[in-house]
Amino acid sequence: MVYEKVVSILCEQLDMKPEQISMDVGISDDLGADSLDLVEVLMSVEDEFEVEIPDEEAEKLKTVGDLVRYIEDNQ
Repeated sequence: MVYEKVVSILCEQLDMKPEQISMDVGISDDLGADSLDLVEVLMSVEDEFEVEIPDEEAEKLKTVGDLVRYIEDNQ
């Protein structure tokens, strides 16, 4: 459930197709998200899942899997 919602947010924010996204895909490296894209993605994730992602934690979230695990651990 969390993974599917994260994929949906990434697809919408980064104009991607769901089949381009997997747990081991790098958000910046593989999906090409720049710093503004990352801020928008994280804001959408925070709104969707009602979690707060501090800046120091956000810097550690390199892959889609990292983001999904963070949400699951902090909901």
